[in-house]
Amino acid sequence: MPQVTLSLPVAIILLAVFLAIGAIMVYVALDSQGTIVEPTVTPTVTLTVTPTLTPTPVTPTVTSTPEPSPTPFSYTVASGDTCLAIAARFEISVQSIVLLNSLPAACNTLVEGQKLLIPQPTPTATPQATATLSAAEAEFEACEKVYYSVEENDTLSTIAQNYNVPMDAIKSWNGMVNNTVIAGLTIVIPLCERPATPGPSPTPTPPPPYPAPNLLLPADGAVFTLDAASVTLQWAAVGTLNSNEAYRITVEDITEGEGRRLIDEVSGTTFSVPASFRAKTNEPHIYRWWVIPVRQTGTDESGNIIWDTAGALSESRVFTWVGEGGTVTPQP
Repeated sequence: MPQVTLSLPVAIILLAVFLAIGAIMVYVALDSQGTIVEPTVTPTVTLTVTPTLTPTPVTPTVTSTPEPSPTPFSYTVASGDTCLAIAARFEISVQSIVLLNSLPAACNTLVEGQKLLIPQPTPTATPQATATLSAAEAEFEACEKVYYSVEENDTLSTIAQNYNVPMDAIKSWNGMVNNTVIAGLTIVIPLCERPATPGPSPTPTPPPPYPAPNLLLPADGAVFTLDAASVTLQWAAVGTLNSNEAYRITVEDITEGEGRRLIDEVSGTTFSVPASFRAKTNEPHIYRWWVIPVRQTGTDESGNIIWDTAGALSESRVFTWVGEGGTVTPQP
């Protein structure tokens, strides 16, 4: 017999072919007898998931529970106690004691041994700290100022003149070391450094008017002879006069007629009528005199002092003074 020699790969392939043919033949035989049952396709039920509502949590409302008010305590009034002393001792107000105990507003009915309800002192909230400015910052904030942008042809002198602010003040506020300003530069103009505008000086309030001086000497109706080189008039002071105040003394020769007067202002309370005011005639002349306080209010164009009345006029007195011609001797 001839020998057929097959390689291993070919043998494997042939074996697989035989097996496949055999399987086909078996399937055909079984199918013809109705033995093979086609598998029934069973539908897969898909469950629909119904979403579950998640409840939203409710934020609870915070209810503040009021703190109980401090309970007042009882105090027994001791001898010498007053509402003010009790209030100071417990650091409360007098009004709180009055209201809590239904006392009169004057709180003057306390008696020794009386029971009082004393309220607890109310705590005082500590004030919040406030920022304290330095002296330089406070000065800067308090000063009225404007910000000026330097223009072409501007100089520090013209800027100072326009705002009536000294150049040194502008330099100091802006840290300038010289008088040079550059166009476009913004500088601070401290208006608070302006010199004070001269205005009318406040008029001082004059003191109240003085009373009328009381005349002392000579007595009313006194007579002076040729021996009197002068006549001294005296009155009582009305008070301490100011430096611009004086007494005005007026002496009038009423025998001579109106117009012959001697007027002078003195700071003291005496005045001597000079012999030059004595009458030039032989007969005696009657003189009337009075005094009034006056106050200097200015000067006129000639430099003379302007006096104004500063008090009441005194009463007037008279005296008689023999003229320079002496007593007339009658002829036989």
